[in-house]
Parts: sequence; C-alpha cells; structure tokens
Amino acid sequence: MGEDRRLAAVVALAQGMAAAHSSREAWRAAAAGACRALGGSFAALSVWERELGRLRVLVNVGARAEDEEEFPEDESYPVHQFAEITEFLHERWAGGGEPDAWVETAVGPAAGSPGYVHQRVAALRRRGRGCCVVAPIVLHGRAWGELYVARPVGEPVFARGDADFATVLASVVAAGIAQTERLEEVRRLAYTDALTGLANRRAVDTRLDEAVERHRTEGVVVSLVVCDLNGLKRVNDTHGHAAGDRLLERFGSVLSLCGAMLPGALAARLGGDEFCLLAVGPPADAVVKAAEELCRRAAELELGDGVACGIASTEDPVGPVRSARRLFRLADAAQYRAKAERAGRPVVAGREGPDDPVVRLADEPPRWEGGERRRFRGRRSP
Repeated sequence: MGEDRRLAAVVALAQGMAAAHSSREAWRAAAAGACRALGGSFAALSVWERELGRLRVLVNVGARAEDEEEFPEDESYPVHQFAEITEFLHERWAGGGEPDAWVETAVGPAAGSPGYVHQRVAALRRRGRGCCVVAPIVLHGRAWGELYVARPVGEPVFARGDADFATVLASVVAAGIAQTERLEEVRRLAYTDALTGLANRRAVDTRLDEAVERHRTEGVVVSLVVCDLNGLKRVNDTHGHAAGDRLLERFGSVLSLCGAMLPGALAARLGGDEFCLLAVGPPADAVVKAAEELCRRAAELELGDGVACGIASTEDPVGPVRSARRLFRLADAAQYRAKAERAGRPVVAGREGPDDPVVRLADEPPRWEGGERRRFRGRRSP
C-alpha cells in the first residue's frame, strides 16, 4: 500500500471513531477501519483486564468464525496464554522501547514476533486463518489492550511494513478510545445527579420524550412515578444538611432497588426532595406494585416521614398522552393529592372513574407560564 493510501486509511479510521456515539460504535469503527487499512479479512479489539488477569474481546468484525460474535458477552483469554502483553511489552517499555506490532502465522512466528505463542497459532489454524498482525494499544502510558487483524489461508502473509503500519493504527485507535472515554464521562456527568448517583432531570426529559414518541407510534406503555420525600426540611433543620443529604442518598438507593422490579426503569432525582421512576414497557399494575413497595420501604427509613407517590400511565384511562409534559402533569397532580392526603400508598391518575379528580386537576388551564411542570403547591385537594 502506498503512502497516500495509508494516510487516507489513517484519516478514515480516525474519522470513523470520531463519529461514534458510544464505546461500542468506537470499538467497531476501530476494528473495521484497521481491517480495511491492513487488507485483512477479520479484526478484533481486546482489552486487558488486569484485575481479572484476562484479555477480553470487545468486538469482532469481518469474516467471523462460528464461535465469534460481533460483541461477545464473555470471549476472554487468560493473559498467561498471551504472555507478550504482560511480559514482552512491559520489558520493551521499561527499557524505553516502543510497543511495536508483530506478525504471527499458522506455522509459527513471523515479522517482529516476540516469540512463539502456541495458543494464538492454534486459534489461527482452528479458524482457517493464515496469519495475523497484533498491535498493542497503549493508553495513558499503560497497556490497554490489543488490535488484532488476520488474513485467511492462501492470502499473502503480513510483512514487516504491515506490522509497522499496524503500530501507527494502534496509536490512532488509542487516541480515539481516549476521546470516546472523555466524551462518555462528560455525558455521564451531564445526565447524573451528583449526590445520589441517579439520573437527573435532563436524563428524564430526554428519555421521556423518546418514550412518549414510542407510545404514540407503537403503543408502548409509558408510566411515570413522581415522588416527594416527606420531612427533608425538618431533618435539615433538626439534624443538619449532612443528615439531609444522607436521607436523600438513602432514599435514592431505595428508589433504585424498587426500580429494579421494572425492567429498564430509569430512577432519577428531579431536584431537591423530588424523585421519579420512568418505566417503558411494563404494565401499569406492575408499576403500581413497585411504587407500593417504595412507599413501604421509605416509611421504614430512620429519618424522614416517608414519601408521597403519584403515578400516571398511558395504560390507565387518563385520555390521550401526546406529550411528555402531560404525563408529567398527571403524575405531579397524583403526587400532590397523595401528599395532601398523607397517603401511605401511591395515588394513580385515572382510577377513580370518568370524572377522575387527579386527571381533572392536571388538565386545568395553568395559572402561570414558564417551566414544563405544573406545580400544585398551595392548592386545595380535590
């Protein structure tokens, strides 16, 4: 491959990883880009999990064997079977050398090889591959994993120049992985409540908009539980804000536990003493059951005075739900009624007949503008 083509391949690899929206997409782009750049038929990206002493495959692309999945759940190999990642590479780096790639063939070591690796050669034979080039990936000055590209039996064996080029590609992959990790950390922080570790209001808004759209187009059941933690101000005033924070954290753990009863549910802190559960798919009765468990457990917390829960579900007779805002207003009105009545159980919108008071309250014209959520504080209970 000429220099211009190799440069173009490097640029394409970098662009592919930069366009990825998740780690999985970045891994696939890295492996696929390296496979094309090196003229391989198959490529894999693996990470070295030091704490488990194993090399775990993240993605397989190209001509996969029957036992190879694109994103394997648990395809891993003890690192002692591939000692170069812990021994050869470490010695090279410790001596000031670079983590160069090497080539192996189905008959033994080839260009730049650190030595014969029986397991890797056996894997080549078993899967009908004639040769492979292995390039270590270094991230933040430490071994992160490896890039592996193979060719089938009958194709030209990788040469020393291919190994050198694979070293360059591995550096590009490392830079792309670092960028992806930084972006994912930024996204995580942007959608996470710092105190409880739950999702935040921004995450709920995003997920709820998507869920309501699925309800409109596919009829998926969407349910929202809005919770108001009772007694937080008293705890802050009596025991201090550190105790109040502990109550919020403890309730957040209880919310997460009860949310686990609903597959895929999102547990979130909306702000202050307000929390919510968003469930997409489970039937409304299952959501009510989880909320009842939440109320029971919250009442048993050492601090605070339990929780007021309101539920709104598209499966209940609440009328058309065409926007996230309406579902929020319904759940908020139900939560307001639960709090006003000091209910020990959740209040569910739409379950009190054709003239349901919660639905009526939620659908009253707002008396003020601004903000997505209708607030019912200070109103008399219907």
